[in-house]
Order: sequence, then structure tokens, then C-alpha cells
Amino acid sequence: MMYSKAFIPYRGYFSSPFARWQGSLQNENAIELGAATAKRWLAARNMDAKMFEYLFLGKTIGQLHTFYAAPWAAALMGATDIPGCHIPQACSTSTTCLSQAAAGMETGLYANVFCLMTDRASNGPFTVWPNPAGPGGSPVTENWMMDNFAQDPWGGVAMIQTAENVVKQAGGITKEDCDAVTYRRYEQYQDALVNDREFQQRYMFPVEYKKDKKKTTLLEADEGIYATTREALAKLQPVVEGGVHSFGAQTHPADGNCGLIVCTREKARELSTDSNIEIQIVSYGFARAPKAHMAMAPVPAARMALEKGGVDIKDVKAVKTHNPFAANDLYLANEMNINVMKMNNYGCSLIYGHPQGPTAGRTIMEMVEELVMLGGGYGLFTGCAAGDTGAALLVKVS
Repeated sequence: MMYSKAFIPYRGYFSSPFARWQGSLQNENAIELGAATAKRWLAARNMDAKMFEYLFLGKTIGQLHTFYAAPWAAALMGATDIPGCHIPQACSTSTTCLSQAAAGMETGLYANVFCLMTDRASNGPFTVWPNPAGPGGSPVTENWMMDNFAQDPWGGVAMIQTAENVVKQAGGITKEDCDAVTYRRYEQYQDALVNDREFQQRYMFPVEYKKDKKKTTLLEADEGIYATTREALAKLQPVVEGGVHSFGAQTHPADGNCGLIVCTREKARELSTDSNIEIQIVSYGFARAPKAHMAMAPVPAARMALEKGGVDIKDVKAVKTHNPFAANDLYLANEMNINVMKMNNYGCSLIYGHPQGPTAGRTIMEMVEELVMLGGGYGLFTGCAAGDTGAALLVKVS
């Protein structure tokens, strides 16, 4: 369906910087940190969390007290009287949270909700299940991060292999292509750092974390970004024998959080920092690719969002993706006949990392800000997610 009643106030959103895993945010509970950051951001905007009717909490990695995730986060934000829903949809968590919020606006269920997405890839949980039938009663164990990155229980292969499978099936994508796209993405990220990070300052909000037992400090910019050159990328060998992706042409796990307000048109005008700018959530798309071909999924998801929104790809001014592997963008560009080097201006997860829950949320904010700079228009976000799935969101900035 096409949404007509869901809006995001201009600057009614924030993203923390992203920190490479095992960095500055590695010891913070993602729920507590995300809620604390949202509370500080609301205070900075002179907003009261009690104005929200509902919270969508997007989080994919288990944290202490995850059982209470959404209502706990709402209370920590200061919205002590509202319930919430915890949505763990791997890399499409933010997209799904925004779509669920938009659907609530469309049906009149809500008038003003908050979407908080947060994750900590660092120090992921190690899960142990009792197994009396095991040898000597040995338990079943799972390293939440490493084991799931290493193998999809349905697809049977590691995530990187799903990208290589798409490369083989599509044909024509080389390591040189992936390196060229990776370097272009690094250049685009550098554009966001010009003039003391002028572009990032449009949406980024510092996160406060414990430096030690007695001292807290602010993380004000992305942490752990690798400097990239064409020569260095060329020297890196493919991770999978016969493949096209080196470690340089894929993303890295990260920690971070973000938040967006979704509300009615009237409320958006009230909360916007510029009531002349209108941001509408137009439509949502979803898809599942063939088994172990995750990098294909963003294409049918994008096509669904465009179809539901009644928009042709030629009329889209800004395209952003979640691109854990460089081939994702190459495949999408080839299939949808768009210029791969003009997608993902100002940043993407390939460069600044992937905390999972908040990844798409931050990218969508960047897309909105790019559209504002361009004078308005349609923006399309699409990305893959675990289980060979994909999700897309079409927005319009007026």
C-alpha cells in the first residue's frame, strides 16, 4: 500500500556516531545507551518524551534485560507511561520499524510515535541451552555474533558466500569492480567530513559513554574508519577462494544507535525545525531472494516500494543502500539501470560500519538531508538482511 498519513519532522531524528566493534562503546548496554542518547537529544530539542504514544524499539543483538526491551527503553527515555514493541529484523530492523510506525499512522492507531534503533555488536552474548540428552549432559552453545555470521541455518553458508553466489550467478562482476565501488564509497564518505563534518552535523548527535568507572566522555564522530586507497584495495586478496570480495570490500560490525519521530502531517509541522520542509514516508517494500543469494534481495524490495508508491526509478533523486558487500551495489545498479557511482552520496554502511539495528535508520537520515540539499524529491533506501531477505523504503521530501 501507499502511505499518505505518515510524516517525519525535519530534523526530527538523530544518529549517534558509529564505533567499530570492540571500540569505545563495547561495554555499554545498547538499550540503556540508546535510551540515554534519545533522552539527551530530546532535551536538546526541548521536547518531552511523554508526547509519544508508542515506542518501536529496533534491536537485534541480545543485551542484559532484553526481556523488557521496549517498555524499559521507553521508561529510560522519560516516556514512563507508554508501551512499546521490540522488532529484531537483522539489517532491515530500522526499515521495518519505520514501516510499522507508518502503518499505525495510516490506520489512525497513533498520531506521534518514536522509533529507537540500537545495537552493540561488540561482546555479543554467548548463549547456553540445557541439553540433558547431550554427551554427558553437554549443553548446546551459540556465539551469537560469530556463529550467525559464519552460517545461515537455512542457507547453510556464511554471509560473504551469499554475496559471492550472486556474483557467480549474475556474471561480469570482478574484484576490480568491487574495489572501484569501495573506493568511490570512501570518497563519498569523505564528502560528509568537509568543513568540520558539516553534512554529518545535520543529523549526528554525540553519544555519552563510560570511559572508565569514574569518568564519562562523548563520542562525537565515527570511530574506526579505515583509510582507503585504490592501491591498498588492489593488494588485498579475496576472502573466499575464487571470489571478488577482500576484507576491504565488505563492511565491519559496529556499535551505535539512532532515533526518528513518525507522526501526522500536523504534528510534523509542529515539531519540525523548518515547517517549510515536509518528509513523507511513501511506501515500503520487502522480498526474499533465492536460498543463499542475500545480495539479490534489495532489488525486488526496491521494485515493490516503487510500485506501491507509484514512482519510477528514473524519478528518484537519491538512492541509498545497506551494502555489506560491494557487489550488492553493483548488482542493484545493473538490475535497475542506475549509475553505481552516484548512489550512496555522503556515506553508507560499507564504510562506516554496521551495528545492524540502527544501520538503515542512519542511512535514511542521510538520504533525507541529501534530498533537502537537492531541493526535494523522492529518495529510495533498500538493503539486504539475514535469511536472504530485503527491505526498502520510499520517502518524499517537499
